[in-house]
Amino acid sequence: MYKSDIIGEEKMYKKILVPTDGSEFAKKAQKHALFIANVCDAEIIALSVSENHFVNGISVNEEIEQLNEILNDRCEADLKNFEDMNEDGIKITPLIKEGSPAKSILEVASEEDVDLIVIGSSGKSGFDRFILGSVSDKVVNAAKCPVLVVH
Repeated sequence: MYKSDIIGEEKMYKKILVPTDGSEFAKKAQKHALFIANVCDAEIIALSVSENHFVNGISVNEEIEQLNEILNDRCEADLKNFEDMNEDGIKITPLIKEGSPAKSILEVASEEDVDLIVIGSSGKSGFDRFILGSVSDKVVNAAKCPVLVVH
């Protein structure tokens, strides 16, 4: 049996957005996205968001620049770990954005005209979820395309 027998001539998913923050839920979502991309012969946009809202309004100095570098390095490491999971040669385009995770995910989904967002149900910080609401909840409620939330 061939992939085309399963999915037909028209591909349901051509472009899948997978936000990652390096958390265990994100890694589970990545595995699901890789499977779906493999079956559907889709490409993946891997997104890591550098959430630096806490430095807004603070004058830029060496410490802030170093902190932004650390956050950017973490994003790059998260994306590299995702790419290392790709054993099937699926096209993965890494992307780093700065700002609010939910807003950035929704903007990229729109800009890239993705067919599916695959996201972990929770990120690294439980406290942030309590205070700010879950990123996945915000994405589910506002996305214009299907969203698969992996728990």
